Amino acid sequence: MTALNEVLARHIGDVPGAVALVAHGEQVEAAAAGSADAEGTVPMARDSLFRIASLTKPITAAAVLLLVDEGELAPADPVARWLPELASPVVVRTPSGPVDDVVPARRPITVEDLLTFRCGYGLAADMTLPAVDLLLQVLGHPAAAPRAVAPDEWLAALAQVPLLHQPGEAWLYDTASDLQGVLVARVSGRPLPEFLAERLFEPLGMADTGFTVPTAALGRFTSAYRRGEDGIRLIDSPEGRWSGPPPFPSGGGGLVSTADDLLAFARFLLDEGTAGGHRLLTPESVHRMTTDHLTPAQREAGRPFLHGQGWGYGGSVDVDPKEPWEVPGRYGWIGGAGTAWHLVPSTGTVTILLTQVEMTSPDPTPLMRDFWTYAAKP
Repeated sequence: MTALNEVLARHIGDVPGAVALVAHGEQVEAAAAGSADAEGTVPMARDSLFRIASLTKPITAAAVLLLVDEGELAPADPVARWLPELASPVVVRTPSGPVDDVVPARRPITVEDLLTFRCGYGLAADMTLPAVDLLLQVLGHPAAAPRAVAPDEWLAALAQVPLLHQPGEAWLYDTASDLQGVLVARVSGRPLPEFLAERLFEPLGMADTGFTVPTAALGRFTSAYRRGEDGIRLIDSPEGRWSGPPPFPSGGGGLVSTADDLLAFARFLLDEGTAGGHRLLTPESVHRMTTDHLTPAQREAGRPFLHGQGWGYGGSVDVDPKEPWEVPGRYGWIGGAGTAWHLVPSTGTVTILLTQVEMTSPDPTPLMRDFWTYAAKP
């Protein structure tokens, strides 16, 4: 048993199982502990499949940048060119005000606004604000059941909700990634799952990543659980919602993947957009993706989600090293399904932790903190 195995083993019982990976350049340490199900009938393995939830967000952002680098769109472009439903957004007069007291947006929503999560739509620190409450009523909570409508219907519904803030004014969580997914599909003229599979997953060798788990791979797919007063309860089995294509392929949280596929994506960014000797993204795009774009005030307003750190495209960027694992420039994110993925461009370090129990808040779990502390040791 390795030291990393021991870190995981301390938390088995709190979670049925876990897979962890730490890479320093070509040196990789991986460990699997516990079981893929609460009954203990399927041992966890390095190639176990997980619902990665919000770790989908950096991948979707990279897809947008593929189109930027090809000249199909530019960060400053108004998204209404491809998303005409958002051509005339209105904004609540004050964030705490009623949803029918609105003013016109001062400027169009741009591609950059979507990438930086400053488009005016999304989850706020105060989830009781009327505009946020309406957003959740219309779209459903991201952690709840999957979207039951197609992307066009989803966007039409979203367009009926006023923005909480003017475009560019504030960082708000989640919704912008789903908008990015719809944008990629419309700009490319192809469904998001098809675009990602051909343009990212195949070149990067991410053979186990997608919006659906093939029948042949269901034996490696973990069960998903939610924590309650009496322990954990099953919310999705391997034969559940990922056994067929979703009506809405969520750019914010719809993918399943493995530790090694996520390592391949991290190395792609560390290699400044190259994979297998082929350039997919420009170094400039990778740099923008992994650079903080927020003002101090925006970081502070997003503290419940960001914990004081910044935001690049699709993931957080450490700016304040308060914890041993926080390094200025560290980029990545955590997923509500109990997953975490980060890379440190200055050192080439990658850390990946995958579990199958939903988080109960945006705060890192004890297992995440222990894992990151272990990975940060020299």
